[in-house]
Amino acid sequence: MLDLKYVRDHMDQVQQMLRNRKLDMDLTRLVRLDANRRRILVEVEELKRQRNVASEEISLAKREKRDASRLIEDMKDVAQRIKAMDQELAVIEERMNDELLLIPNMPHESVVVGGDEKDNPVIKTWGSPPAFDFAPRNHWDIGESLGILDFERAAKMTGARFALYWGQGAALERALINFMLDVHVRQHGYTEVLPPFMVNSSSLVGTGQLPKFKEDLFKLEGRDYYLIPTAEVPVTNIHMNEVLEEEDLPKYYTAYTPCFRSEAGSYGKDTRGLIRQHQFNKVELVKIVSPDTSYQELENLLLNAETILQKLNIHYRVVSLCTGDLGFSSAKTYDIEVWLPGQNTYREISSCSNFEDFQARRANIRLRRKGKSKTELAHTINGSGLAVGRTLVAVLENFQQQDGSVLIPPVLQPYLGNVERIETIH
Repeated sequence: MLDLKYVRDHMDQVQQMLRNRKLDMDLTRLVRLDANRRRILVEVEELKRQRNVASEEISLAKREKRDASRLIEDMKDVAQRIKAMDQELAVIEERMNDELLLIPNMPHESVVVGGDEKDNPVIKTWGSPPAFDFAPRNHWDIGESLGILDFERAAKMTGARFALYWGQGAALERALINFMLDVHVRQHGYTEVLPPFMVNSSSLVGTGQLPKFKEDLFKLEGRDYYLIPTAEVPVTNIHMNEVLEEEDLPKYYTAYTPCFRSEAGSYGKDTRGLIRQHQFNKVELVKIVSPDTSYQELENLLLNAETILQKLNIHYRVVSLCTGDLGFSSAKTYDIEVWLPGQNTYREISSCSNFEDFQARRANIRLRRKGKSKTELAHTINGSGLAVGRTLVAVLENFQQQDGSVLIPPVLQPYLGNVERIETIH
């Protein structure tokens, strides 16, 4: 979240940021609470000063055998007023914190001001779309005809927006997970972790999902546990409430987890196929770094995610999100959009973001510079490396053949027992 002092001292910039993000948010409540808090603080400090002076006078009177009963009674009243004001301050500060948690991050100066995804500038492209001498099909038709994807049975056992993978479909998903983890660990220097798939509310507040996006989460009834919407949440919070030494940074983590999202507000969107599911697999990249290097670390993380598509030889482009499309916690985000010929469109397959100190302030992740006692907030960065289901979609659509089979990219074949193509489930 943003620092209160920053908001107070840069109110015009914060208001402009909200307009640039296309958000109708009223900060007058926060301003009013802040003014009331500062007024009470002045009064409390004056009362405490009076109490200190009176305490000295009472001590002196007792030493001189003088009657201090009146002064003692007056100080009882002062003590009660201080206690009441401290309680009032606690309530005000809690309400202020609630307000601050709803304010999004300030975009980096390089982020383009724009209204929505149509205003996202394309930064680069890689490769070329495949050429077909037949009309390419979408992945759900390919998967169902090969017998490797079953949406009907998944809906029967659970509901809409779930998928059942069969045989080589399940094996391909698992191969993609292992391939991605191996590349990021062996070639990019990340440490693999396997975190819990449930987290508490403090973790979700720390990374910015709560309180604003509560409706997008699945909560366990009667418990302070939520199914994770992304591995970003548990992995970033590995260092919640910790002080990291500067020489121990940067921290690079990668994790495979299933992800669970209610997809609130997406009614009618992407109802077919694997694009928008309630449960999906993802390999995540998380970095905790020094503020001095965070933007170079973002560029490097983007390249790490791109490497997966390059090794698979799948065409993609990279866009930089404009202010109107930028995520709540992000200061800057690159989206990698993969080409899907069966749908004749690009689809996001990874978002790579620098949150600067926004998450670190919420999760209290700090660093200590060498030779200094005072700590400061770290910067956090993350990105998908990649969304596994969408990568499977890209493989099916980009490597489909006229006879209905799908070629397996060479880098994946060792993970599939050197199978070169998917022709049938059995």
